[in-house]
Amino acid sequence: MNWHESVFELIDMRSFSNLWYWIALAVLWSSASHYVLGVPFDMVARARRLGGQAAADLEDLVRVNVNRQLHIARVAGMWAVAIASCLVTLLAVLGFAYRVEFCQALLLLVLPMALLSVMRIRTARRIAGEAAQGETLWRMLARHRLWTQALGILSIFVTATWGMYMNLNYGVLGGG
Repeated sequence: MNWHESVFELIDMRSFSNLWYWIALAVLWSSASHYVLGVPFDMVARARRLGGQAAADLEDLVRVNVNRQLHIARVAGMWAVAIASCLVTLLAVLGFAYRVEFCQALLLLVLPMALLSVMRIRTARRIAGEAAQGETLWRMLARHRLWTQALGILSIFVTATWGMYMNLNYGVLGGG
């Protein structure tokens, strides 16, 4: 037995039965819900609680991140959509038509993040369009965070359900 066979035997390289995949999924959604439009959500809570300089800092950071995201969307938006569409389609075909489990796992990470990117651009446009400040800005950020968490819950549920199906299918049939 070679060393790499020992490693592959020790560490299950299948995606849905690999602990590291589930840790990555948890970290991905934890980070996505903590950073609202690139701004740590604890800054929103601090701005609500303290006002003053904390609120000014939040508004400045949101303005910088909103302008950055809108600039990227204007300059590279069409290319980003085209590349993301190709990537999602490639992963979907390889994952579900050719039954490549790794591609299924990546699709279940990438597709919700693509949806979240659309949500971010939409929220950024609303914030910039309304020149939101103060309580209005805080509500917009809180609403965006709520929808991000809802998408995360749905994504984790679908991923866990599909992962359990794949693990049970693999275990019962002796191969996927």
